[in-house]
Amino acid sequence: MVNETDAQLDLVFAALSDATRRRVLEQLDGGGATVSELAEPHGMSLPGFMKHLAVLEAAGLIARAKEGRVVRCELDAAPLQAAAAWVSRYERFWGEQLGALGRYLYQKEQTPSCTTNSKRPPRSASNATTPSAPKKSGGRGPSRKP
Repeated sequence: MVNETDAQLDLVFAALSDATRRRVLEQLDGGGATVSELAEPHGMSLPGFMKHLAVLEAAGLIARAKEGRVVRCELDAAPLQAAAAWVSRYERFWGEQLGALGRYLYQKEQTPSCTTNSKRPPRSASNATTPSAPKKSGGRGPSRKP
């Protein structure tokens, strides 16, 4: 069952999944702007750009206000705080996991290795030679050609 907080996080992460919408939030980080000012650097139609603004507004990341015929947008970063808190839980988890891996690798590096690089078996201390095993087949037999 999805609760209201989960639904809001879904909207925020969906809004952040698009590069155009992330750039709009960066633009608004410097202060409010009109829709025309926001749309100009993106090189797309105004109706197409308005769809991006609708997604950001549904996620609660921007607030639109109409002043006469001009629509201004302002950044509302409160939903980003909830998303950052959610991500930070996993950041701690991965930090612990990577820390454990680092400790393991450091310990492994400090422990001397017992492997040898030689591919030959060690030689016997005696000087005696071992005779070769006899071949299983003898020499060539007679050919069948007349």
